[in-house]
Amino acid sequence: MKLLLTGVFRYTERQMEYIKSLGYDVKFIQDERLPIDFDVSDIEAVVCNGLFLYTPIEKFENLRFIQLTSAGLDRIPLDYIKEHDIKVFNAKGVYSIPMAEFAVGGVLQLYKQFDFFRKNQIQHKWEKSRNLIELAGKNILIVGAGNIGSQVAKRFKAFDANVIGIDLHPNDDCNFDNIYPVDNLDTMLPDADVIILTLPLMKETQGFFNKNKFALMKKSAVFVNVSRGKLVNQTDLIFALDNQVINGAVLDVFEDEPLTEDSPLWDMPNTVITPHNSFVGDGNNERMFNLISKNLEGFLNE
Repeated sequence: MKLLLTGVFRYTERQMEYIKSLGYDVKFIQDERLPIDFDVSDIEAVVCNGLFLYTPIEKFENLRFIQLTSAGLDRIPLDYIKEHDIKVFNAKGVYSIPMAEFAVGGVLQLYKQFDFFRKNQIQHKWEKSRNLIELAGKNILIVGAGNIGSQVAKRFKAFDANVIGIDLHPNDDCNFDNIYPVDNLDTMLPDADVIILTLPLMKETQGFFNKNKFALMKKSAVFVNVSRGKLVNQTDLIFALDNQVINGAVLDVFEDEPLTEDSPLWDMPNTVITPHNSFVGDGNNERMFNLISKNLEGFLNE
C-alpha cells in the first residue's frame, strides 16, 4: 500500500523504519507547500497537515486514508472527503496537554503580575504589589469541552476553581463541574472570571466571539484564545480591551497570522501575545507518532 508522508512531522529513522515494517511503500516529501514532482494518483494513504491547500486532493485518485498532524479540520476539503468516503483522523489529544498548561500559565501571568515583577527585576527594583489575584474560587468558563477543553478544565480544577464547560455537543466529563449547550453561553458569560476558547473552527463558529459577547463579560474578565483566531472578531476584541470592557487577554492565535507589527494588540496592557505557540511541548513527538502508527496499523487491518 502506497503511503505519502510529509515533513510536517519529524520522523526519526526508527519511526520511519517502523512504518515501513508495517508493509507500507513510503514516499516522503519534506515541504508539502511545494509542487509534487511525481504521480500521486496511486497514493492510498497520507499523513500531512495543509497538503491539500497546495496540491488538489483530486490528484489523489485512490486516496482512502488521511492522518492529520493538526487537531483542526479546517484545512482539508471535507465535502470532497465525505463524498469519496475517505477516512480522516486528526491529532486528537496530541497537543491538549501543552495547550492546557499554556492557558493556565497565561492566566497566572496576568493574575500574579509576572510582567510587573519581571520589569522590576530587570531594573533591580524592589517593589511589592498588593493587587495579586487567586485562581481559587474563580469561575472558569471553557467554551469547547472536547479533548483540549477537558485538559484545560482538569488543570484549573487543581487550583480549586469552579469549572463550567460550553459545547456544541455536551457530554459527561468529570473534569468539569457541569457542561451546558452552546445556547446557554450568553447566560454564563456575566459570571465568568476567565473565559477560555477551545472550540474548533467551523462555519458555525467563525466570528463567534464578537462585541455582543464581550459586552456580557465582567470588566474584570480575562479572555483566553488558544484555538483559532477566526473564532473571534479581532476588531471587536481590540475595542473591548482598549475600552476596558474586559480586563485582559491571553492570545496565541489571531484572525490573520502572523500578527502585523502595527497591530495595537502588541502594546495593550494586561495582554499576553504569543505566536501560535501554545501547542508546542516536548511530549508531542511521542504522542503524535503513537497516534500515527496506531491509525496506520488499523487502516491496514481493515
